[in-house]
Amino acid sequence: MYKILANTLFLGKEVIYLPVCHSTNDLAMDMLKSGKVTEGSIVIAGEQTHGKGQRGNVWKSEPNENLTFSLVLRPTFLNAMDQFYLNIMISVAIVEALASLNLELLVKWPNDIYTTNGHKVGGILFENVISKGKVSSAVVGIGLNVNQKFFDLDQATSLVWLSKQELNLKEIFSLIIHKIEKNYVLLKGGKLSELKDRYLKSMYLLNSWAKYSDGEDFIGQIIGITEEGKLIMEKESGVQNFYAFKEVKFIK
Repeated sequence: MYKILANTLFLGKEVIYLPVCHSTNDLAMDMLKSGKVTEGSIVIAGEQTHGKGQRGNVWKSEPNENLTFSLVLRPTFLNAMDQFYLNIMISVAIVEALASLNLELLVKWPNDIYTTNGHKVGGILFENVISKGKVSSAVVGIGLNVNQKFFDLDQATSLVWLSKQELNLKEIFSLIIHKIEKNYVLLKGGKLSELKDRYLKSMYLLNSWAKYSDGEDFIGQIIGITEEGKLIMEKESGVQNFYAFKEVKFIK
């Protein structure tokens, strides 16, 4: 059972734990729409039967081995054009929280958590509601492979393989939520440049030449992101391109 967090101001003051849930994001969004949860509420499941990834992908996770949860935010201070900063502050929080356990991880644009050698350990799903040019609410789903040892996909791994020991799910959950809250306060205070700089420092393959495809294979390097979150890529030919999500993919 996950308890109310004592080391935060508002995140995790309501923690709704379910042994089994179809999707924490769907449940959190339904509860948000019906007024049953407030900002900072968290829905966490021991097992998701229909976990959601980005753009309709499925997030598969073994029961009680990993972290699968969704948190509710009401960032009404944030302009719609700046909503990618939610992505930035959450991604950075996860990477930096796990760094305190000597686990070296990076953010693969836009919101996957990767090892330095290119294996995926987690992902984030954002479902934002825009009203009058502002982000009126957001449900943020986080899936993190912690103690699971075997996967269907070769590119997937977990923290247990990195740390060489089983980890305490509740401890990691608390570390991440505490760091998210700190970053959220910075976001609310307008510290966009600081958060963006930290995101870039944590970015997988930044300023490294690698093989990509945007319909045609090419050699390129990531050189930054725009304020809207588009990827800035320099091709070997010297041409710069801007890519939205799913418009370019890394070829390992």
